[in-house]
Amino acid sequence: MQGVGTESMVAPMTPMAADGAFPSADLEMRLAYGDLPGIVQMSATERPRVLQSYATVHLQEEIRREALVRDWGAFVNFLRLAARESGGILNYAALSREVGLSIPTVKSHYQLLEDMFVGFHVPAFSRSPRKNLLSTPRFYLFDLGVRHAASEARPGADVVLADPGRFLEHWVVCELWRRIQYRGEGSLHYFRTKDGAEIDAIVELGGEVIPVEVKWTARPGKRDATALEHFLGETRGARRGFVVCRCPRPAKLTSSVTAIPWHSL
Repeated sequence: MQGVGTESMVAPMTPMAADGAFPSADLEMRLAYGDLPGIVQMSATERPRVLQSYATVHLQEEIRREALVRDWGAFVNFLRLAARESGGILNYAALSREVGLSIPTVKSHYQLLEDMFVGFHVPAFSRSPRKNLLSTPRFYLFDLGVRHAASEARPGADVVLADPGRFLEHWVVCELWRRIQYRGEGSLHYFRTKDGAEIDAIVELGGEVIPVEVKWTARPGKRDATALEHFLGETRGARRGFVVCRCPRPAKLTSSVTAIPWHSL
């Protein structure tokens, strides 16, 4: 992690464009169509069609070719539901009932997606003094455009408008996960208690624990730092936190919590 300002929380691995934004795509487009380079360069009319083709033909065929899946129809149904639930806390039992597969098979399918770099697990943070922590991991598909298409939603602004905060959180978590993989060090977690206290993402890097909240707001205030302040006050190794949102520039919310724009992540 770097100092607060226009520097990123996890140093970017790609050079910035001349105008300071990389790549040149606004937030709504990223949330609607994802960040695959080929998709970003296409016209708005081409993007949904190509993403749907990727999810239904290329992605499924790649998995079918590389993996031994006994019931292909059930797996396709699983993939649709896994995409729909992407970013949520895994409920193996509920998904097992809905797709008609055993819980061990559902777990193996999730592992298959991770092994083929289609998605990744985010484990729960366990080093908290609180006793009522959730321990089930979350699972994220690697790209929002692919997530939309695989869930059989047509990628576009309408999907994002239905729940923009959820998809901004999904995008931020994917970005943090990628930056950690690029660095080759650090780990990513989330935090939630059984009574509903939650931190969207927790980065552990260089002995420091850094909590991150994601808010759709463009005008963050001190209230948006409440959960982070509680976490910082009770967690060893946690000294600063961040709110990632749509604010135009970094802003101190409290002495230890800073709001940063999504494009400065």
